[in-house]
Amino acid sequence: MVWGIIAWMSALAWTAVSSLAAWLWLLLGQGFFWRTDIRLPDRREPGSWPSVALVVPARDEAAVLPLSLPSLLAQDYPGEARIFLVDDSSSDGTGDLASALADRHGGLPLTVTTPGEPPAGWTGKLWAVRHGVTEARDVMRPEYLLLTDADISHAPDSLRELVAAAHGSGYDLVSQMARLRAVSVWERLIVPAFVYFFAQLYPFRRIAVPGSRTAAAAGGCVLLRDEAAARAQVPDSIRHAVIDDVALARAVKSTGGRVWLGLADKVDSVRPYPRLGDLWRMVSRSAYAQLRHQPLLLLGTVAGLLLVYVAPPAGLVAGLLLGDQAAAWAAGLAWLVMTATYVPMLRYYRLPLALAPLLPGTAVLYLLMTVDSAVQHYRGRGAAWKGRTYARPDRAEPAPDQ
Repeated sequence: MVWGIIAWMSALAWTAVSSLAAWLWLLLGQGFFWRTDIRLPDRREPGSWPSVALVVPARDEAAVLPLSLPSLLAQDYPGEARIFLVDDSSSDGTGDLASALADRHGGLPLTVTTPGEPPAGWTGKLWAVRHGVTEARDVMRPEYLLLTDADISHAPDSLRELVAAAHGSGYDLVSQMARLRAVSVWERLIVPAFVYFFAQLYPFRRIAVPGSRTAAAAGGCVLLRDEAAARAQVPDSIRHAVIDDVALARAVKSTGGRVWLGLADKVDSVRPYPRLGDLWRMVSRSAYAQLRHQPLLLLGTVAGLLLVYVAPPAGLVAGLLLGDQAAAWAAGLAWLVMTATYVPMLRYYRLPLALAPLLPGTAVLYLLMTVDSAVQHYRGRGAAWKGRTYARPDRAEPAPDQ
């Protein structure tokens, strides 16, 4: 009995120390992912403003379109710019509403087009993007493409600053992580952590480093040089990607393009996620795809989340109850480092810093969402979104020649 307790306490101490070591490495060795000071790079305005096509894939977006589309119509851009809204087989009158909003607000020219149902091997969003890009090239031969979602609102000078940043710094892809809505209790608890975890996986500083293997973008706001899109053959080359923004950035970077991703000050998501179920579906639809549908990666992720996020508070409580001061100190320091790294993200979202110590609980929710994503996959439901379900890429039918 005594030896069992001693062995248990020894395991507790080693777990706490391992968790602390992991957090010290994350603090200093993971591209300073927790910092939120990555904003648009050098913005030197070009002497002649390039033409830009704003491509907006939209499926059943009538609820949010009045909050987002007027902001695109009102863009203060000195060069030629046109909006191509692709109504992806909506059932709520999205296309008609978009035309009505353009008539009411004026501003940039708007073209509403419909691609029809996607062929086998394509996700709906990427098929809509392909249709919008093709339409734009037929109409205006754009130098840049702004790929933005129907739930994203832009400040009047957003497009101007994006183009100036791409021109001034020589990037082929400039993407901003839109500030997501964080109003309801569940949004406040889960949304900042979503961005925090994303930055932990894809440290923004490393994305911009030439030759770095880290590549990612935020699909809500991507300014892409049309020449780079053609060179990377996107969206055709990533037509089956569920996590299309990361796949897009990888395709551009793998063909020699320069990629930049940072946080936005003037780009906001207007889509509400008031209930836990709304956020759960948003995360779980692609969580297992992020792990490439690999059971071993899932097991490793679960073990890693437990060690990094759950072990510190659990180890602190257990260490105090058992009188294991070494375990309590190590676990407490790990929890403190974790909390400190989360504070900048809460400040960015203008939320109470008292939420920072609750990050372990939020991590458990994400762990459960990831497991649920895998369960749904093995039940044959795949990644589901907007009424469509997508098979894993190696099981999708090959797309016909386009």
